[in-house]
Amino acid sequence: MPDALNTNATDVIELTRALVRCESVTPREAGALDLLEGTLAPLGFRCERMDFTQAGTDDVANLYARVGNGGRHFCFAGHSDVVPVGDLSSWTIGPFSAELSGGYLFGRGAADMKGAIAAFTDAATRFLAKRGRDFGGSISLLITGDEEGPAVNGTVKMLKRLADRGETIDACVVGEPTSSKRFGDMIKIGRRGSMTVDMVVRGVQGHVAYPERLDNAIHRLSALIEALVREPIDQGSTHFQPTSLQFTTVDVGNKATNIAPGVATARFNTRFNDLWTSKTLLAHLTGRLERANAALGGNGLFELKAEVSGESFYTPPGPLSDLVAGAIRDVTGIETELSTTGGTSDARFIRAYCPVLEFGLVGESMHKVDEKSAVADLKTLADVYETVLDRFFAA
Repeated sequence: MPDALNTNATDVIELTRALVRCESVTPREAGALDLLEGTLAPLGFRCERMDFTQAGTDDVANLYARVGNGGRHFCFAGHSDVVPVGDLSSWTIGPFSAELSGGYLFGRGAADMKGAIAAFTDAATRFLAKRGRDFGGSISLLITGDEEGPAVNGTVKMLKRLADRGETIDACVVGEPTSSKRFGDMIKIGRRGSMTVDMVVRGVQGHVAYPERLDNAIHRLSALIEALVREPIDQGSTHFQPTSLQFTTVDVGNKATNIAPGVATARFNTRFNDLWTSKTLLAHLTGRLERANAALGGNGLFELKAEVSGESFYTPPGPLSDLVAGAIRDVTGIETELSTTGGTSDARFIRAYCPVLEFGLVGESMHKVDEKSAVADLKTLADVYETVLDRFFAA
């Protein structure tokens, strides 16, 4: 007989509201993981706090919860941290009040991605109520508080700890808000890589009235920027959009009106497809800059410092995407699109350990003022996740 479970305690709407009320702006835990642990433990999940620290970064609290001791292992991964609310006066509903209005649940994290965490918890509750805790497999939640931050003390270290003690995962769904226009219309089966580059350009400072005696770093930087953005980096690949490069800041710090600066700095981010690794792309961009700098003449120099937050990755369509797409189709009637668009997620770390994809709520309002999710979508997401579990562990 299946164990008796209190399904009311994990209702997807009320659990989402409770999580949204936790002001877990990254890297704060703010009670979100405590709430999850208190919800999951009575269901039979063994809850383990995996908190990590690293010099130069904030301490981060994480939670790993697992039910089952063997068999096939299905993992749901996500993050309890949220981005800052920004200008509080711009919100029409309090960002942490979790109010229901007009068929929507409002609040920071409602879409990204506390709603998905609640939906998976609700789905697991219903699954365990039907099958009991001895269902011949394992279900886990891998929840970090570091996804919206630098992502160094969260998922990547949790996965290493699991691997070091011999725990393996057979399949993973990350609950990012992947739906585009309507619920269920998109699954992410890959993501572009992300690299941020700081560029320092050095010329020769001098009086603006004597241009023959100076090498204006702004002029030199302008030419180097043009060399990077004038021509596309590539035309895209079979599974990915073209690589993009966007400058995010240019700084000189010169308050004088009669001095041409000798140093100028800039920063750009590139989202790159599977035609490149971060190493080969940086070499390509460096080559462009070297040629442009040489064409300018003079003694100007430039320096690059790159930080890579993730390489591009792609999970070919197969059993996992078929499973999730089939569940979406049967629950909603929607034929979902398999996509690699958008930003990065912790799936970039998980892909080294097991097949992974991302599926969750509509992401249109994530990171925005008045973030929200439709109440109906939250309930349907729980239904889809439950169907995924049913079929993954089909007797």
